This record gives sequence, C-alpha cells and structure tokens, in this order.
Amino acid sequence: MAASPPATNTDTRDRILDAAERLFVEYGFDGTSMRMITSTANANLAAVNYHFGSKDALVQEVFRRRLTALNQRRLAALDRLEADACGEPLKPSRIVEAFFGNALELAADTEQGGCTFMRLLARTYNEPNAFVRQFLAEEYAEVMDRFLGALFRALPEVPRAEILWRFHFMIGAMAFAIAGLGGLSELIDDTPQDDDPARLLPRLMSFLLGGLRAPLPGAEAAPTK
Repeated sequence: MAASPPATNTDTRDRILDAAERLFVEYGFDGTSMRMITSTANANLAAVNYHFGSKDALVQEVFRRRLTALNQRRLAALDRLEADACGEPLKPSRIVEAFFGNALELAADTEQGGCTFMRLLARTYNEPNAFVRQFLAEEYAEVMDRFLGALFRALPEVPRAEILWRFHFMIGAMAFAIAGLGGLSELIDDTPQDDDPARLLPRLMSFLLGGLRAPLPGAEAAPTK
C-alpha cells in the first residue's frame, strides 16, 4: 500500500484556519487559546507563527479568506444590477437580495465550511471585541458604502437615518438566524426544529423584505414595492 503524500505548507495552513474557525465559533476569540488551535489542527506553534505570525493575524486571515470572496460576490451582483438599470435607481428588494442573499447562500454551505464561517460572523456581530470589529469595519467599508448608497438612491423619500436603522435590523436578524435557534428554545417551548441551512435563505429573505417594506413610523404607506 502506497504511503500518503507528506502534508504541504498549504495543507497545514488550511488545517490551522479550519481549526481556528471552528474553535472561535464555539469558544469565542478570547476563549480560544493557541494551544487549542494547534492541538485541533495537529500542528505546532512554530507552524502558526510561520504562516500567520500572531494570533491577531490568524484571526484576520480566518475572516479574510471567506469574507473577501463574499464581498466580491456582493459587489459583482450590485454591479450587474446597476448595469442593467442604465442609471435608474434600483428596486430596493434587489439590493437587499444582492447583499443578504449571497451571505445566506454561503451559510447554506455545509460541505466547504461556509456555514461555520457565517456562524462565526454572526457571533462576532454580538461580541464586543474591538480589534475584530475594527478589522471588519475596514473590510466592509466599500461594500457598505456601495449598498447603502444604492438604497439611498432607491428610496429618496425615506430618511437616511431610517434606512440605516432598517439595514441594522436586517443584519441583526440575519446574524441571529444564522447563529442558530438554541437560545430561542430557552424562551419558547415550541421552537421550530427545522434547522436545514438551505431552507433558511427563502425564509429569512421573506422576513427581511417584509421589514424593508414596512410603513415608516407614523405613516401608512410602505416605502418600497
């Protein structure tokens, strides 16, 4: 029987990233030690230092390897919408679908780690880690500028502060849904048991678009179609 080929630097690097991603989801950034990561990844501290240099750099790379591609897909989707619109404002629902739909598709990926990463991202939204939040703010800067700008143009009759609030609420709803129903089961006896990530996309998109279409405070008319 032929011997297995030796592990490459890429294999080791990916194992470290995968292990860190899973452990950060379960224990948080502060609760995950380098020893836990190296043990789970079957690697040594020297390998972590060689590939990443520090724990902070490792945290950044855990996010960057998937978040960069996700944000590129979001921007590409928005580019296509704007090209098709030929200078006209976009439908708000299409903007929301381009931003959140791509994230929910990644959350439905249980084979390549997308689901784990989106759970980590959801947990990060709710944890006060200043270093990670600053890093994410920088990573999201172009995407948020483009998508919020598109919403401002699409909804000129809606105050910008209201659009910001609604986008904030939609991100929160997505983060809670992706993080799982465990906390909800402690409050509601009849918590739904269907946790198939693939079913999350249409279910949550319907909810998010309903929130976007809700009447303005004190108004009867919905702000979008």
